[in-house]
Amino acid sequence: MLNSRALTKTQSIILVAIIIVAVVGVAAIILWDGSSQSSDTIKIGILADLDGVIGSAAWKGAVLAVEQLNAEGGIIGKQVELVGEDSDAESGADPVEVTQSLTRLITIHKVDFVMGYAPGDIGFLCQEIAAQHKKIFIGTGTVSDEVCQRIIDEYDKYKYYFRPLWNQSSGRLGIIDSLLLLREDTGFNKIGYIAEDLTWNVGHRATIEEFLPEGFEFVYGGTFPIGTIDFGSYFAAAESAGVEVLVPMIYSDGAITFAKEYYDRQSPMFVYTGLAFQISPNEGWDRTDGKCNYMALVEFATTAGYPLTSKTLQTLDLYENRWNEKMRISGSVYYDTIRFILADAIKRAGTIETEEVIQALEDTSIETSNAKNYVFTASHCTMMGENPNDPESDLPHVIILQWQNGQQVPLYPKKIMEEAGANYLFPDWSGPWDNIS
Repeated sequence: MLNSRALTKTQSIILVAIIIVAVVGVAAIILWDGSSQSSDTIKIGILADLDGVIGSAAWKGAVLAVEQLNAEGGIIGKQVELVGEDSDAESGADPVEVTQSLTRLITIHKVDFVMGYAPGDIGFLCQEIAAQHKKIFIGTGTVSDEVCQRIIDEYDKYKYYFRPLWNQSSGRLGIIDSLLLLREDTGFNKIGYIAEDLTWNVGHRATIEEFLPEGFEFVYGGTFPIGTIDFGSYFAAAESAGVEVLVPMIYSDGAITFAKEYYDRQSPMFVYTGLAFQISPNEGWDRTDGKCNYMALVEFATTAGYPLTSKTLQTLDLYENRWNEKMRISGSVYYDTIRFILADAIKRAGTIETEEVIQALEDTSIETSNAKNYVFTASHCTMMGENPNDPESDLPHVIILQWQNGQQVPLYPKKIMEEAGANYLFPDWSGPWDNIS
């Protein structure tokens, strides 16, 4: 693993280049070291914390996508190269560090496209840099509505920015709709959350605190610092407040401890529609010794191993065989975006010229590993189905899968739940589920 703080940026790039070239073999995956590259290539910059949890998975997803594209002859007859800049964005997200890394990708490495992790308000800064240099930037890490609204308000300036995930509003609609469906089936209406005290989940917390429809009651919100190893006081507070549905928002390994404590204390709350990234993938069952049972979490089809599209399981197998590890959400997003969305747009444009590729991206309609029909909105975010339970809709939507005795089964949208013949599985200890008729 790279120590990005111990190495200079140039040293980091060269070292990763040596590693990648050594393991890739004949595939044309190159981290640029400052020398000129052939005009017969397409250079994609990856802006990420390359030795962080999110960034390393994103890098591996990008590498796999490029390997496959190059094995097929590249895109419009050009081989694809990756250029990595280590932004250290997961260890404090210094806006100067992130924006300097992005600027290097554009001005020194002269990449054709950039895909990068820009959390929180840093997304606005990266959007400004992309606009200044008229360079397509595909950004992850922020769900702000304002980032996408800028594209509507000042299209000519900000049209270079795309988000391969839903924004805050569309994600909120999916979460609220899932809670409405749960209430319809169970009567549960008292909602609370336990969340890491980090900026990535501020929008999700606001959804629970401020935007629940009439008939719901927000009764508890608890935030904890990274490194927390005992959640007993948070569970006690949520239980005392009468929480029926507990929404976790945990990216770190704290999710493993959270799951074990929930199970061992036989907490009388239903864990539902949350994000607990370390236990969501398939290995979450082993990581928690099976104590994630009954937890229902927001998922990606690939990371859950659920065959949503014709490509889902193939992608999962390819990733696991390539890297000998389970796919994480960031790896899935970067893989799908490069392998399917960006490659398709370049092919339809027949060029890598920015204006033509922007137009092609705006006209995207393609199956990916995680969406039967991936489409961008006018604000360049992922278009979500207006009615996620519309049986005719193949647009992306929030997917919730529940751990049930070692398997993950879909509970939302209802269409997928019914297709799978699935149903809720409630804990075998006492809780509000005892009152379901």
